[in-house]
Amino acid sequence: MTLENIKLDIDYVRSQFPAFKDPLSKDWSFFENAGGSYVPKNVIDKLTEFMTSTKVQPYAEYPMSKIAGENMDKATNLFAKMINAKSNEILIGGSTSINLYVLSNALKHIIEPGDEVIVTNQDHEANISPWRRLKDYGANIVEWKFNSDDHELKISDLDKLINSKTKILAVTHCSNIVGSVNNLKEISDLAHKNNIIVIGDGVSYAPHGFPNVKEIDVDFYTFSLYKTYGPHLALLYGKEEILKNLPNQNHEFLKGQYPYTINPGGPNHEELVSLIGVYEYFENLYNHHFKNKNLSTLEKIKKINNLISLHEENIANPILKYLYERNDLNLIGKNKIENKDRAPTIAFYSNKKTSKEISNTLHKFKIATRNDNFYAWRCLEYLGINTEDGVVRLSMTHYNNYNDTENVLRALEKI
Repeated sequence: MTLENIKLDIDYVRSQFPAFKDPLSKDWSFFENAGGSYVPKNVIDKLTEFMTSTKVQPYAEYPMSKIAGENMDKATNLFAKMINAKSNEILIGGSTSINLYVLSNALKHIIEPGDEVIVTNQDHEANISPWRRLKDYGANIVEWKFNSDDHELKISDLDKLINSKTKILAVTHCSNIVGSVNNLKEISDLAHKNNIIVIGDGVSYAPHGFPNVKEIDVDFYTFSLYKTYGPHLALLYGKEEILKNLPNQNHEFLKGQYPYTINPGGPNHEELVSLIGVYEYFENLYNHHFKNKNLSTLEKIKKINNLISLHEENIANPILKYLYERNDLNLIGKNKIENKDRAPTIAFYSNKKTSKEISNTLHKFKIATRNDNFYAWRCLEYLGINTEDGVVRLSMTHYNNYNDTENVLRALEKI
């Protein structure tokens, strides 16, 4: 069987997530995945196991402590392999917002008065405000605005903004409102020609396929693990040659021990270990679909990413088409996914009703979603959308099925 003939076994996928059998959630079509995903049973089992058997201070020699430490290291090592990083190039922190705030504090030492920092108005606030704060240290903040007609960030516009004073560029891999996937490889290549540090926000990208951080060549990359089928944690990757030179943000005795130097307080132990369950889930997903067991973790992830992309395209495109063709509704971003150029994160608003009214109507049809600005208020403000009422967002991931698509289309007909 060739890859082209393999389709994602959605029944198998959903069987791995207890939420689809739980009395509270099983009858709902879940469309708020961009806010936080369900977790597979593997994650729940790993969390329960840790809390039952190894909830002690790790890294001592007695068995409960030793196993706890070994599993914490194992989780870190496995996630490093999944995104093609070294284990000492990733840290697991409390959230993307926290990780980026600490990183910006560590990078402020490279800023001299008059240096420039480029941010976008398409990003989630987590990858904007930490960098805007560098103005307090003499930086000039330059905004890379997306095109108001097609809502895309144009690399040609970025090229015009870059100059010899540009030191940092913070950009989203995929907008949590527009949904478009930005070409981080091309952006990084352009920035690096000018010796600019690139921080990529993958929060809205990673749930639809883990990135190969070496391939896209960003200097730093972050995403939320609670949106990639894990607990409420976040991963930050940084190139070793930069990480090792950052000023210590942790305890004084940890000076030089990167990446701990930019992870004050360290990870939540039990939640870190439960990430082994995320790896196991994707390993099981691969083994269910493919026979070749001799591939590396990265190669397996690539194959699973392809399956996921095709499935998400099939379930999201009918919704995009419907919203685009409704004259009273305004779809933000592309109206079709092709070759993973868009995430199945779909934001829209109405000419006739508030987003709150639409969201409440969808709830009546057991569509789990909400209206909000989703921490991308600069994006909405630029589009002239009320940031309090916000947009309605229908965000899907690979465990959504075509029944969910049909359910939301029927519900939208009632609006």
